[in-house]
Amino acid sequence: MTHDHDLVLRPTAAQTEAALNPPAGRNGGDLVVETLSGLGATTVFGLPGQHALGMFDALRRSSLRYVGLRVENNAGFAADAYGRVTGEAAPLLLSTGPGALMSLAALQEAAAASAPVLAIGSQVPSAGLGGGRHGYLHELRDQQASFRDIVKSVHVVRTASQIPSAIAAAWESALTAPHGPVWVEIPQDVLLAGTTLPVVTAMDATPDDVVPRPELTAVAADLLSNAARPAIIAGGGVVRSDASGKLLALAEKLDAPVVTTFGGKGAFPWEHPLSLQSWLEDRHTTDFLESADVLLVVGSGLGELSSNYHTFAPRGRVIQIEADLGKLESNHPALGIHADARLALSALLETVSDREDPSAATSVRDVLTAVRARIDSQELTLEQRILASVRDALPDDSPSFWDMTILAYWAWSAFDARKPNTMHSAQGAGGLGYGFPAALGAAAADPSRPVLAVSGDGGAMYSIAELATARQYGLPVTWLIVDDGGYGILREYMTDTFGEATATELARPDFVALAESFGVPAVRTSPESLSEDLAKAFARSGPSVVVLPALLRMFAPTHL
Repeated sequence: MTHDHDLVLRPTAAQTEAALNPPAGRNGGDLVVETLSGLGATTVFGLPGQHALGMFDALRRSSLRYVGLRVENNAGFAADAYGRVTGEAAPLLLSTGPGALMSLAALQEAAAASAPVLAIGSQVPSAGLGGGRHGYLHELRDQQASFRDIVKSVHVVRTASQIPSAIAAAWESALTAPHGPVWVEIPQDVLLAGTTLPVVTAMDATPDDVVPRPELTAVAADLLSNAARPAIIAGGGVVRSDASGKLLALAEKLDAPVVTTFGGKGAFPWEHPLSLQSWLEDRHTTDFLESADVLLVVGSGLGELSSNYHTFAPRGRVIQIEADLGKLESNHPALGIHADARLALSALLETVSDREDPSAATSVRDVLTAVRARIDSQELTLEQRILASVRDALPDDSPSFWDMTILAYWAWSAFDARKPNTMHSAQGAGGLGYGFPAALGAAAADPSRPVLAVSGDGGAMYSIAELATARQYGLPVTWLIVDDGGYGILREYMTDTFGEATATELARPDFVALAESFGVPAVRTSPESLSEDLAKAFARSGPSVVVLPALLRMFAPTHL
């Protein structure tokens, strides 16, 4: 009997000839870029460094497109966004020591947001490995240890022949649900040494599906079919698995209201009669979800933000579908189903019974009316007007990337993403500086549509150097900088907690003049002209900056 794994593909005569006579002048770096090409990569991000020059030299002998940023952390953010919008593993080429370590905050965000980033870093020469203090430039006692707490997997290379398999294994790990960042480490001398190994051809590193167990989906379907008050929380896993259509079909079949988490923005139509939108930081929404007798949580771990800062206490039965095994029942007891969201929702669709509940849409309207009344009572018209202006100007299919800033915190709850996988933020790890470099990564993935980045003036200063990147590659990113002269949200937190703020006020540049010094068109706008100025910027080819001087406030929290 012949099994599939017993079959060996025999090379053609031409392939045999090419393998026996590889081109001259190749090194370990060529094996890296050949493997990436063989796996299907087309674009790589990074920043060169002395120990990584073998990889970067090899780029000129490859068909890979290189997008170089000015700071390694920003390169990581760009790769993160590329992975989010394409669903492909985004290669990130880094050097040793300081270069590698500068990427850690970006890789933490990729891990928190399940973005597939394939980070490939160099190492000191092989003679300097092992933890001894040899005094090599950039030397660390255990460089890979710095990454183990952050990435999904670490893959260490010590010889040229290990390069293709190590990168392929890392690629598969990055793209296995839940997606995430991975780390590959290759010494400088291995990257620089000449090789006579054959040119790497197409490689298969297709990840296995995370399939739900049928006995669990059968129980879940029975619970949902017989529920009196079912409700659904849809997280980022729905977006990443392209399961929005399945979610809509299931919600309509069950007449179940749906709320999307901040990472799941766009997973469910905003204006649908069953849409509770994203008001997770509102007690009215929390109370409604707590009252559900069966709560289906799809693609979310119900972390801090998704649980109204851990004040959410469900009283009914919880069903949790999650591809990240560590998140199953990590916050609430549940019928835990370890599975890709799309596959699990498909299984439920095939087995749940239709149920009709005319009161469901009425309950949704009542919750949203209560939320609206609470917000309207706080005299926050400026904030709502600005957010509406951004929504009016932004094309429906254009992605947006939001830094950790007050307008972004509003957007988490109040912004209609309109389409799945178009709104992204750094709410996974919460580091500053994400918005602009991430938008550059998305624009590199698809330069045919404008991309929006939103930052405060504090977060913008993390990314100013990337104006040069935007200009160099002509990337169509419009950067909205809301300038309030400091770390606005921290100013608000400290004032509320201590009565006054400390270390939150900032001297900042003239952002318009600064952008123009990079050759990037810029304009200072106002709340009245914001929508028009953004629309003009989106219509322009290449990058642009729109600066909005404004002091915004957050709506009052309900979890305290």
